[in-house]
Amino acid sequence: MLGSLKEKLGFGRKAGEILYAPIEGEAVELSTVSDPTFGQEILGKGAAIIPSVGKVFAPIDGTVEMVFDTKHAITMKAESGMEILIHVGLDTVTLNGEPFTAHVSAGDKVKAGDLMLDFDIQAIKNAGLEVISPIIICNTADYSEIKAVSGKAVTVKDEVMTVIK
Repeated sequence: MLGSLKEKLGFGRKAGEILYAPIEGEAVELSTVSDPTFGQEILGKGAAIIPSVGKVFAPIDGTVEMVFDTKHAITMKAESGMEILIHVGLDTVTLNGEPFTAHVSAGDKVKAGDLMLDFDIQAIKNAGLEVISPIIICNTADYSEIKAVSGKAVTVKDEVMTVIK
């Protein structure tokens, strides 16, 4: 009984920050992303989601740092200082913002679950582009461990990453 009480209270476990899935779909390992900038973790560690719904939600409380002019990517900073990049699809910068609608701007404060972006999955596919969407912790070096969920369907209420200082 004492053991289960300790587990419930979090003893013996490293505390970490939780990121919720910013996109509904299939969580996969970042290494499966064909673009080496993401797949080889050049920008940082993280996860990827193959979207089933064309919406991006804030994965954690924080501030929107930048919405790219082409609206295919958003950077944000968590209240703790964690820097996050959410990049919808691969090479989607070439679409010049066409299948995207931003609902936030740089400087906006967001709470986990707030809608930040809409995108048209079919339009991206019709353009011959991949919809797999990396979620990157850009300041990976500031953390001892980044654990990502993979191999299962996720919704915006599901934990997709745990980041440990």
